[in-house]
Amino acid sequence: MSSWYDGLNKPKLTPPNKVFWPVWILLYVLIAVALIVYFRTPVKPHAAVVLLILAAHFAAGFSWTSIFFGKKKLLAALIDLLFMDVTLVAILLLFAQTSSLAAALLIPYFCWCLLATWLNWGIWRLNPDKR
Repeated sequence: MSSWYDGLNKPKLTPPNKVFWPVWILLYVLIAVALIVYFRTPVKPHAAVVLLILAAHFAAGFSWTSIFFGKKKLLAALIDLLFMDVTLVAILLLFAQTSSLAAALLIPYFCWCLLATWLNWGIWRLNPDKR
């Protein structure tokens, strides 16, 4: 028996399911290293703002799974991802003021978030009966 996700129409460039775990492991390592580099840098302009944006970004990230897979709310999940994209741009810009290395380490994560947003949008668009 297939899952709800398996039954959805997906964009043609949707990666196979077996790709997601390895990619996320790599991304979590890069995110962790970026955070270490950022927080070990002696001068951090706007550190309080960075912490708030990071908290909001990661809260949205962890809630996406529940919104998309748990509640099956495709549009709400898409809005959540758009929020993540905007906050990640802010994080990248703020990290770049402190450490170009910390910002650069987040570029693969940013690309993955954009892909996730595009996939979520495609799934929302291709499944009007699931809205």
